Amino acid sequence: MTKATLNYGGVETELDVAIGTEGEKGVDMGKFRARTGMVTLDEGYANTGSCKSAITYLDGERGILRYRGYPIEELAARSRFVEVAYLLTYGELPTPKQLDSFSGLLNSSSLIHEDMRHFFLAFPNYAHPMGLLTTMVASLATFYPVPDEMDEEVEGQVIANLVSQVRTIAAFSYKKFIGEPAVYPSHRLRFVENFLNMMFSSPVSNYQQDPDVVKAIDTFLILHADHEQNCSTSTVRMVGSSLANVYAVISSGIAALWGKRHGGANQEVISMLASILDSGDDGRRFIEEAKNKKVRLMGFGHRVYKTFDPRAMILKSLCHKLLSKPGMGNPMFDIALRLEEAALKDEYFLSRNLYPNVDFYSGLILKAAGIPYDMFTVLFAIGRTPGWLANWREMRHSENSRIARPRQIYVGPALRNYIPLDKRSPSQTNVGNARDQSTSGSGRFSSKRLVPMPPSETNTLGEQGSEFA
Repeated sequence: MTKATLNYGGVETELDVAIGTEGEKGVDMGKFRARTGMVTLDEGYANTGSCKSAITYLDGERGILRYRGYPIEELAARSRFVEVAYLLTYGELPTPKQLDSFSGLLNSSSLIHEDMRHFFLAFPNYAHPMGLLTTMVASLATFYPVPDEMDEEVEGQVIANLVSQVRTIAAFSYKKFIGEPAVYPSHRLRFVENFLNMMFSSPVSNYQQDPDVVKAIDTFLILHADHEQNCSTSTVRMVGSSLANVYAVISSGIAALWGKRHGGANQEVISMLASILDSGDDGRRFIEEAKNKKVRLMGFGHRVYKTFDPRAMILKSLCHKLLSKPGMGNPMFDIALRLEEAALKDEYFLSRNLYPNVDFYSGLILKAAGIPYDMFTVLFAIGRTPGWLANWREMRHSENSRIARPRQIYVGPALRNYIPLDKRSPSQTNVGNARDQSTSGSGRFSSKRLVPMPPSETNTLGEQGSEFA
């Protein structure tokens, strides 16, 4: 076996080197602390491999993304989301019989327990759909108990429940958000058509399916179905490593995805475009300000992909097709196309690899398809659920699965003795003073800035840099 040698203080330690299918290498640090008394420090885990996985291969330097060995370009062009969900979960493309059986199982599992409908009544009318989705998915555990030991049939049913019911809960959450009655799933419609119908139809208005919109949303879900060990997937593996209930495990992934550094990228794109439009700019001034580092250019470049994002290349044509359809005209889209043109031609953007990424095009696609701003991350969650479940299932069946327990480097105070209450100085209680001033008797933050308010289409997100998966 290939070895790596670490020299510290004149003492050499040999460590095994793990080599992946595509030739990527990693130093096995499993016995590092036992041999050296040290731990590795890698904040953000940017250089740490947390597991061996056979699900997704990603090469950011070469712009490669494959699910179970299949290029994402082929899957997006020739497959559909339900088929990709089966591939990620079970490792192979389904036969016609397997696909028919899996589709039927998803259909029959799409309803949520009727008593769960009462839960929606307790949420405030302006509750964010991601908040509802996180809570409701976790509550599935109480309506669909999971045995400690699952056979293949039970595991398959749990997977079907989550893939299908996340979509139903998402649509119900949106209906709650806008104050309309929920629309139940239909056995006559395929996965994406079913979701769009639950979202946009009502007792007084039928939703007319547009094949171009259906294709764009289906492709969006395929491209977001998995993306290696990103923040939410790593969260699923960490929570799942404790053998927690699978519904709680997936809920934890949704919660991680909700963070604006992870799943909110396409929302930030729309916020940026809305801000440019509101300022009266056509995009040209914004481009110059971005080059002078006066504003952040959202939806360009990527933390992982260093040349191009293959998912963006796929969505680009779908995006342009939707934006060119009659009735899709929007000044915001004109600004977006101007930014895209500049990024693909201007040496400033080219030299820095600031190309339009998947979030740039997916934000435009969701906007053009009529998906509300606050539902963008929810659709991301629907797409990512099969990937989360595939990682959960892979870990569950692994012989080497252990509870996740990272180490740390402690940088707090050294040993000190307890100080009696009457001997403590104000400097030692400044944290408590700050807390006393920031909360009211009810325990709620008193600052008006933190009081929940209904979100709007033009809400802007924070200025902190994003690290999207």
